[in-house]
Amino acid sequence: MTGETNLDKLLASMKPKLLDGEYVFCTFKRAKYGDFSELMPLASYLEEEGLTLLVTKENADNAELSYEAVFKGITLTVHSSLEAVGLTAAIARKLTEKGVSANVIAAYYHDHIFVQAGKSELAMAALHEFSA
Repeated sequence: MTGETNLDKLLASMKPKLLDGEYVFCTFKRAKYGDFSELMPLASYLEEEGLTLLVTKENADNAELSYEAVFKGITLTVHSSLEAVGLTAAIARKLTEKGVSANVIAAYYHDHIFVQAGKSELAMAALHEFSA
């Protein structure tokens, strides 16, 4: 199943879905993939400075981990191609207009955006403007 590459079609047909729960980004120095699997990370990325994990706030709190901010997740329920051009830029531009940060994670089928928890409804309204 090939993902969509046409930006106009992507923006018009995406149906943003607000995920349940709250999420946080935690980082660990001198860690490797597989470490902290008990936290059931939604995403991970290994940078030179350390391993970043995206986990539920609940799991981070239970493990007494520190984090800087709390986010809500939004999935763009349109199958976008990993080669689509402009989707991330259009989303970031729209959210910037509303003063909402956009932490974007691209997966095979969908793009996922993590926004400040207190601005999630504002972000959803902004994203719905694309299909209006």
